[in-house]
Amino acid sequence: MKLFTIGFTRKSAETFFSQLKASGVRTLIDTRLNNRSQLAGFAKQNDLRYFLREIGNIVYLHLPQLAPTQEILDAFKKKKGSWADYECSFRALMVSREIEKEFRPELFHNACLLCSEHKPHHCHRRLVAEYLQERWDGIEIEIEHLQPQDPD
Repeated sequence: MKLFTIGFTRKSAETFFSQLKASGVRTLIDTRLNNRSQLAGFAKQNDLRYFLREIGNIVYLHLPQLAPTQEILDAFKKKKGSWADYECSFRALMVSREIEKEFRPELFHNACLLCSEHKPHHCHRRLVAEYLQERWDGIEIEIEHLQPQDPD
């Protein structure tokens, strides 16, 4: 099974949609808690659903069960918490939610996990992908992070 991840910040719409199309993504799974932010530009929920369908015939799903809670986000971003604490809290949340049981693996085949972070290093989309990779016994998951083209 191939599972992709992508962030939309610091990407043009052309780069974002071209990367999705070129990779063969069939479903984009929005893992953001808030997918209606004015800061999201082309990635606001209804606009994104339209663009995905029209540009790449890609299905859009919003699964906030794959997002951290507001408390976890605030502890990391507003209170300047450590990445290690964030990762530990979010992993514990995934365990308590039992996301590996809530969703069928087929949903994630040729799917792409979306959030806003530019790169996957400090992003919950990577943690979700790795968690599912660890938890779904007997299913080989290849994770590919659709990376920005810039060198930073």
